[in-house]
Amino acid sequence: MDIQQIANRYVELCRAGKHEQIQDELYADDAVSLEAPGDEAGPLGNVSGLDAIRAKGRKFQEDVIEVHDSWCSDAVVGGNWFSVAMGIDATYKSMGRMPMAEVAVYRVRDGRIVHEQFFYG
Repeated sequence: MDIQQIANRYVELCRAGKHEQIQDELYADDAVSLEAPGDEAGPLGNVSGLDAIRAKGRKFQEDVIEVHDSWCSDAVVGGNWFSVAMGIDATYKSMGRMPMAEVAVYRVRDGRIVHEQFFYG
């Protein structure tokens, strides 16, 4: 798959709520996941490696009681990077109901996502 196909598949799976499938299909084993600047030491933190990214995703999902709404924009591709805006309105064990929105940026190498970084605030 080229980067546009990867970006489109990411959006398709994201909109379907299939986040683990995104990781299984599209991520490299050595991928890294970075939180927004200033939140690197937060509860999810920065991690390296696909197993750690999967664990980070499961930790986030375990905190979710109910998803009220979620969305994902179309992808914007530039070179080896693509980005999407996404949001979720959910009720969490740790903080109650809270809407969140972010821009996520992904780097692709050899047909796999190797870098994700989130920007929110």
